[in-house]
Amino acid sequence: MAKFLNLPTLEADFLAPLRTSVDVMGSSVDGGRSGTGETIEIQMSGGGALSSTYEECKITEPEQFEYINWLGARLTGGFRFINVPIITDWWGPFAGKRPTIGGIPHSDGAYFSDGSGYSQATVYGELVQSAGLNAGIIKMRVYGLSRPLRWSDWFSIYHETAKGWRAYRYWDVLDVTSETNPVYTLALSIPLREATPSGTRVEFARPRFAAKFRAGFTLPSVSEAFYSIQQNIQFSEAF
Repeated sequence: MAKFLNLPTLEADFLAPLRTSVDVMGSSVDGGRSGTGETIEIQMSGGGALSSTYEECKITEPEQFEYINWLGARLTGGFRFINVPIITDWWGPFAGKRPTIGGIPHSDGAYFSDGSGYSQATVYGELVQSAGLNAGIIKMRVYGLSRPLRWSDWFSIYHETAKGWRAYRYWDVLDVTSETNPVYTLALSIPLREATPSGTRVEFARPRFAAKFRAGFTLPSVSEAFYSIQQNIQFSEAF
């Protein structure tokens, strides 16, 4: 079994994409057509694979060109991987659209030698019930919400056995408790990639997933006049 643990994470802000998109590809197979010509779909047990594109990354600084070159060296060929963040900062369940807060001092009020402090997520969850491989329903307690979980949100789980970071979203809220930190029962549109024990942390701040370059995509080293390029980068979930 391939393992996707301890991967580096794509520096999303450093790449300065003008637009990012994420989707689930191949979530069903065609089961043929009825007599009226309508397609009959059969859901796949795997639930499809995530796909993401970072569009029009503005590459202008020397370090950005170096980073693009490193991405191409690491990922071209599709046999090495990286964690890709999903940017939901603006519409996620975060107070003030702040998925993380920084500048937190030590318990004695001191900071690190460079003047920086700790950082932490403003919203996170914890599974309150174990869930098996390909589970389509999970129960989690969520902390720090600025609004209820309602239509749909992305979140990620680090699967420590093999699959590493994987991103999920819910398509229905089946139940919610009336507490300060409520327990949600959620129906997932992507089933769990790995059996997950109770107590596992769930991340809502910059959810991410293990990925490789999309089939047929490469990232060449490019130089243009005035040393400014706009680069699209395509990823698909790692399996």
